[in-house]
Amino acid sequence: MAAFGLRGKSLLALALVCLLAIIPAALVGWLVLQGIHQHFGDAYARNATLLQRERIYAPISRELALSLRFANSEVTRQWLLDESSADKRALFFREAEGYRQDFRDHAYFLVNAESFNYYFNSDAEPVNDQPRYQLREGNPDDRWFFSSLSNPQPFNINVDANPQLQTTKVWFNIFVQDRQQRVIGLAGSGLDLSGFIRDFISSAEPGVSPMIVSADGAIQAHQDNNLIALNSGADSASLTESDTLFGLLGSSAERDQLRQQLLALRDTPGSVTSLPVQLDGRDQLLAASYIPELDWYVVNAIDLRAARVIDSSWLLPILGILLLLMLALILLFALTIERLLLRPLQQLKQGALALAAGRYDVRLPSSRKDEIGELSQAFGSMAGRIREHTEQLEQRVHERTHELEQANREMAAAHKKIGDSIDYASLIQRSILPDRDLLRHLGEHHAVLWKPRDVVGGDFYIFRNQDQGCLLGVVDCAGHGVPGALMTMLAHATLDQAISDCGAEDPAAILARSDDIIRHMLGDSPEARVLATNMDVGLVWVDRAARQLVFAGAKIALYYSDGQQVECLPAGKRPIAGKRPGQYQNQQLALEPQHTYYLCTDGFLDQAGGEQGYGFGNNRFAQMLRTHASLPLAEQSAAFAATLADYQGDYPQRDDITMLCFRYD
Repeated sequence: MAAFGLRGKSLLALALVCLLAIIPAALVGWLVLQGIHQHFGDAYARNATLLQRERIYAPISRELALSLRFANSEVTRQWLLDESSADKRALFFREAEGYRQDFRDHAYFLVNAESFNYYFNSDAEPVNDQPRYQLREGNPDDRWFFSSLSNPQPFNINVDANPQLQTTKVWFNIFVQDRQQRVIGLAGSGLDLSGFIRDFISSAEPGVSPMIVSADGAIQAHQDNNLIALNSGADSASLTESDTLFGLLGSSAERDQLRQQLLALRDTPGSVTSLPVQLDGRDQLLAASYIPELDWYVVNAIDLRAARVIDSSWLLPILGILLLLMLALILLFALTIERLLLRPLQQLKQGALALAAGRYDVRLPSSRKDEIGELSQAFGSMAGRIREHTEQLEQRVHERTHELEQANREMAAAHKKIGDSIDYASLIQRSILPDRDLLRHLGEHHAVLWKPRDVVGGDFYIFRNQDQGCLLGVVDCAGHGVPGALMTMLAHATLDQAISDCGAEDPAAILARSDDIIRHMLGDSPEARVLATNMDVGLVWVDRAARQLVFAGAKIALYYSDGQQVECLPAGKRPIAGKRPGQYQNQQLALEPQHTYYLCTDGFLDQAGGEQGYGFGNNRFAQMLRTHASLPLAEQSAAFAATLADYQGDYPQRDDITMLCFRYD
């Protein structure tokens, strides 16, 4: 009866307290919910606008940056200045094809400001180097171009339809200028309007209407295509207020206030402003943020009554949860009374009986002030000491873990510095490669396969063009990675000096002079005897007038093939700067049409692969040349890389690989 009385009274007191607390809490909660609805609505509008801004900013900025690079390319500029040049035309369309693959819609356009020729290529049709049509100043469909010419800005983003191409896009119109800052053309790309709205503007959230607005208030993108002000990005002079966002507002005061807020946003890019307005006959909250790089405003019109600012469907579940919580609290209170009061009394009784029976492993209440309480206190003291020792051990483990984490961070920072340095060294090493000169003078009559084993390597290739001919060569310096890359700097400078001293038309003299220079630089230093400083070199002088090749090599031979036979001019057996000086002789060979000539370092021939892990080998190399010698050089290079990769399989790359191919038909 006593136990029931203590338990019953406790439960009754708790039920009364919960009832008295829940009723006023529910009233206050309802008032607070109504009060913060507007605050949450404003926060919802700001967050939705910032999210929409970030959703648009990155891809559009990328497309704009690519368009600027495309328009500012020297190849684009040179062709616009000389549109009739076939070579410049071909070079432009080759480069433009690379940009087209990078553009989001795989399309670009170009307009010559002198001839008004309009060029356009996309995935819809094969690449065409002829103008699609010619712009006319009096044609309303071409008004975007002539309006853009009067715009002082370096570019504009314009939403417009092109009837000739039968497409409506968000166009990135970039001015192309010559060295005197004179506009010579317009170039850029475009995003399909329907795809742009689907990817960046459409919102599945009820009550939210995203849009993009220009600095003049013209709507550039909206889920309702009828509200979009076409050609307003290029021809803002013809805009009227009815064509803008301001024309949709209910009063002139709202229009003036919105103008002021949009102007203020230009001074604080990235921030969000909000304004309650009448839009489409409904009270809506207008939130806007400015993107200075695009000169666009991202605007969200939010109907707070329709938007899910606060989901009212959770009210009934919350009430149910509160009721369950109250019942759980009562149950928890009952369990607490049972555990803190009733159970210790029962444990005290059972403990006394257990102690009387000689069992000392029982758990006794720790708050008693009698003999049982003293014993319980002794157990509690022992538990406290164990707990203290455990905490000390955990603290030591934490400190050691912190030291290890700090060491790992330092190691990561050091690794990053080393990686950054190697990446920068790779850029420096690539700067000495004559890719532009080869492309300018040999064009499609050459191909290069250059695969360093590491980020940087010990292989490189050279090219020197002169009036009567040109010098080509490949160099394989001892070592890989950073040591090999440093040797390439020394080797490149040595060959430059040797060519200057001996002339490009005498490869054997260049090799001998290079050997002398390196031996003179290194001398008898101990490092030269310990470290490998030698290099393999193959040089070919092409006399275009005489249709003759002059070859000399230091451990790098010259291969040539017409697709039927593979021949080889052997190289000297000693490398440059080896233990003993080598003897290098010029070998002459007629420059035959339909023949392809190859210089290759030993990294290709020595690459392990196949089932047994053997090197690629000379026989397999010769068969590969015979199979592909008749192909265009670009296809040969791709075929060689694929053949090597297929043979290599999962084996790691052993050495740097360089292969230079050329042909004179």
